[in-house]
Amino acid sequence: MKNNAVLEMKGICMTFPGVKALDGVNFTLKKGEIRALMGENGAGKSTLIKCLTGVNKFEAGEIYIDGEGPVVNKDTLDAQKKGISTVYQEINLCPNLTVAENLFIGREPLTKFRTIKRGAMIAKAAQLMKDMELDIDVTRNLEEYSLAMQQMIAIARAVDMECKVLILDEPTSSLDDNEVEKLFGMMRRLRNQGVGIIFVTHFLEQVYAVCDGITVLRNGQLVGEYSIEELPRVKLVAAMMGKDFDDLAAIRKGENKDFSKEPLEIEAKGLSHVGKIKPYDLDIHKGEVVGLTGLLGSGRSELARTIYGADRSQSGTLKVDGKERKIKNPIDAMQLGMGYLPDDRKAEGIVGDLSVRENIILAMQAKLGPMHKIPMQKQIEIADKYIELLQIKTASRETLVKQLSGGNQQKVILARWLATDPDFLILDEPTRGIDVGTKTEIQKLVVQLAQEGKSLIFISSEIEEMLRVCNKMAVLRDGAKVGEISGNMTQESVLSAIAGGDSNE
Repeated sequence: MKNNAVLEMKGICMTFPGVKALDGVNFTLKKGEIRALMGENGAGKSTLIKCLTGVNKFEAGEIYIDGEGPVVNKDTLDAQKKGISTVYQEINLCPNLTVAENLFIGREPLTKFRTIKRGAMIAKAAQLMKDMELDIDVTRNLEEYSLAMQQMIAIARAVDMECKVLILDEPTSSLDDNEVEKLFGMMRRLRNQGVGIIFVTHFLEQVYAVCDGITVLRNGQLVGEYSIEELPRVKLVAAMMGKDFDDLAAIRKGENKDFSKEPLEIEAKGLSHVGKIKPYDLDIHKGEVVGLTGLLGSGRSELARTIYGADRSQSGTLKVDGKERKIKNPIDAMQLGMGYLPDDRKAEGIVGDLSVRENIILAMQAKLGPMHKIPMQKQIEIADKYIELLQIKTASRETLVKQLSGGNQQKVILARWLATDPDFLILDEPTRGIDVGTKTEIQKLVVQLAQEGKSLIFISSEIEEMLRVCNKMAVLRDGAKVGEISGNMTQESVLSAIAGGDSNE
């Protein structure tokens, strides 16, 4: 057991069908330490936590808690009895019960007749709130308090159950800045009492505001365990994304065209969506490819969705082709010549039980309306044209789209929007989960569309492809647009901007 460690996980392996979710991962947490668990989507953070709390049955590795072990937690209750408590982003308490009832639900003080000692429970709850420095009337219903206060009540409940290890899974995603600072104050007090805290977040700034150490996972493997001082922000981003500063040669090819001389296609001023994206400005010229870059959760998709009307903006103005427009929903955007390929193709993209042909003509039909049905012969022409153009591998145009591979499904959705002949196209992670050959085809197509005068927003977690296709990048962090990069863009300049400082910081 490492010195002063309250938790040690050694060589944890976990396999899902066809996927090695965790590959020999080690994790160490000291008493009185706040440690960030960091990694991009699919890195293995949630899987590791589920192995610790008994949700997942891992196939190899050992867990030691406070020097004892190896232990195996059969379920979350078993983990709780051993001193491991988890507070999730979605608060799993009962809003219609009082604060006191929520604090002691399932472990209420009882009389010898097995009835609840309400007076004792209220007194204990009030003392717990006082110990946690929370000014709360414990006899009021939980729903009467803010989300931030409910979060802290959930933490207080977890800590009161003889908690040695507290896991906070994205606890700040719905909180404002003042509420976040209150939560951090509570976390620091618990750290001073010797509780070890695992902090899972996608907010980079918060890691450096409250944490003592950082553990980074990538693709189910441990990248490293670091102290805060060892891992400045830009190096953290590099570790999460798998970039090495010795390999910065991939600079985008081609001349840097001055797009300021081109007409504006999109001009957004002060657009926002409460709780998701703070007010931002963004100009996109004709023939320009603008990348949105930032870590997962930085607001890339949300910014694009407010332009397209998938999330309705609550402030600001939007001009399309020089004219101010009100976009209340995606149909309005489509009528203005916009197209949008979402990042979640299964939930928001393909309609699995429709054929390839039906999926391709879907947006065009929606744009025309139900009274103007596209003739079958025209549907066939359109489908065949894009099956050939994008090299979609399908037995026929009438094959159900759910029977295609992920990469070919992605091509079908892309074909759907190309068929509408959009002036402005939003591509959110268009190459995620597809093979290298198909990625290259899509990247070439993006450049070709721009050369034809179409304007594009391009979102990708892979910096190399952003550098290949984008003329400039808007940088997002914690739900806000914090800058733009253009000209001689490199991996280092992009990573530095995402991290919020230069590479030496």
